[in-house]
Amino acid sequence: MNGIAVITGASAGIGREFVFSVDKRYEFDEIWVIARREERLKELSAGCRNRIRPVVMDLTDSKAIEKYRGMLEDEKPDIRMLVNSAGCGVFGPFEEKELDKLTGSVQLNSVALTAMCHISLPYMKEGSCIINVGSNSSWQPVPYQAVYGASKSYVLSFSRAIGRELRPRGIHVMCVCPGWIKTEFQEYAHHDEYIRYVDRWYGPDEVAEQAMKDLEKLKEVSILGAPVRRQVKLVKHLPVDLVMDIWCRQQGFDMSDNRKKFGE
Repeated sequence: MNGIAVITGASAGIGREFVFSVDKRYEFDEIWVIARREERLKELSAGCRNRIRPVVMDLTDSKAIEKYRGMLEDEKPDIRMLVNSAGCGVFGPFEEKELDKLTGSVQLNSVALTAMCHISLPYMKEGSCIINVGSNSSWQPVPYQAVYGASKSYVLSFSRAIGRELRPRGIHVMCVCPGWIKTEFQEYAHHDEYIRYVDRWYGPDEVAEQAMKDLEKLKEVSILGAPVRRQVKLVKHLPVDLVMDIWCRQQGFDMSDNRKKFGE
């Protein structure tokens, strides 16, 4: 294949496992690995066949996006694969959470991902691909993960839409929508403080491996695990309010309804 692969969020979790899965299957001139922690990025070289280029950037900072743009303008690489895996979330009651963390998650999950796609596309050609990491939360509104779920719904919708636009150019777009994955993400999101019920945990390596298999089949959405696939199908047919009720009951959230008519 040659050219380069670009993988964000590469220092940990699903992004890190994408580096290893991509490296195992394809030959590139380089794999550009993007994240904030330089030492973690440098460690990737020891486990990879392809040449690894650490690119230290915080994608919540608009200056980092411009740095990436400048790298592409200077080097004009042939981008054969772009994996947008960087992401974060905030769990808990929306009104109690810090605004900068909420907007920061939108910036990383949605805005930066959009920018990475837009800036990279002029350097992609027929046979190239984009993999965007969404979530099982992409399919429904998620109380107590309101911003995270909404940002991941954007990723799914955006990926499907540009995937259709890019078909004539021969560029494939796939959205990966994993279920419960045990990574450092949960620590940042304060997962254990608010999530009481998890049907099954999956490993980030399993997500990356399934995504690679689904990419070979040119699937538009990659979902790991039969239980998750069944849940996605069910959610599509149930009323949204019922889906949110079920979620709240599972997690033990307050289900009381104290609404009154406006003005009372």
